[in-house]
Amino acid sequence: MRSARSLLAAAATTALTACALTVPTVSAAHAADAPQQRTSPQYKEYVSLGDSWSADVTITGIDSTHAPSGCAQSSWNYPKQVAKALSIPGFRDATCGAATTAHLTAAQDVNLFPPVATGTNAPQFDRLTPTTDLVTLGIGGNDAGLAGAVTGCINVLPKPLGVSCKPKWTAPDGTDLMSKRIAESRPLVTAAVRSIRSRSPKARILLVDYLAGAVPDRGCFPYVQMYDEDLKWFGARLAELNGMLAEVAAETGVELVDTYSGSTGHDVCQASGTKWVEGVLPISTNPPGLAVPFHPNRLGADHQAASVLAAVRRG
Repeated sequence: MRSARSLLAAAATTALTACALTVPTVSAAHAADAPQQRTSPQYKEYVSLGDSWSADVTITGIDSTHAPSGCAQSSWNYPKQVAKALSIPGFRDATCGAATTAHLTAAQDVNLFPPVATGTNAPQFDRLTPTTDLVTLGIGGNDAGLAGAVTGCINVLPKPLGVSCKPKWTAPDGTDLMSKRIAESRPLVTAAVRSIRSRSPKARILLVDYLAGAVPDRGCFPYVQMYDEDLKWFGARLAELNGMLAEVAAETGVELVDTYSGSTGHDVCQASGTKWVEGVLPISTNPPGLAVPFHPNRLGADHQAASVLAAVRRG
């Protein structure tokens, strides 16, 4: 999501200053552990589009094969796992941290933190062709600004020393301003899906939602440094964002890949090895090393890949 820019910078700074931390090298050979399909590939040309939750942004395992290092694509993200599992000969991964629907048709400056993350990602739609036959799209969170809202909710101090962020997102009449932004982003995602279809009329389009980062009925301060009401608020808005994506899929006639339902119980409040989304502290065990807060780790990427593959094979 959009705050990946600031979160990546913070995590990268930690990487350069934490002299006692040894970060293992992550090999691209580990990019896909999903079951392999040994038959002839059904699809010939796969293009993945989306933001940081599709790029599965990372600090320690950046793969710049398909996009600039500033996009922070991981070598294990779900598009790469899917392409490998299906043995698709033509694969292009355009996903990029902090991308919005505007970056589907416009270049994205990702000169974030030289020399760790630099470059310019070409318009993501440039990877589409009339012969593209499979497309995954994971987008919308940055258009609504949900990730940026989350970073504004972090409180390192207990109550009453800190300030809850939820009131900032509540209008005087009680309207939730993030809910309003989510609703306003719907036509942007709808237009993106329709544009994919016009550029790649033969493509099977899968709209991929966001896996559970928080649960709407509880928090876990101080394990995750957000007050209970704020983490619950974020969880509710994330579910709302996914509901919007489901509506877009139904309206445009494309398939929704539900990564959310199967990821409950693996949120940021869970222990390492169980959680599929990292919390505030930028340290992960999956894989070991620095992580981007409030983004999927390797376990989350594996779940996303399994969900997409299940959807593809059902078709």
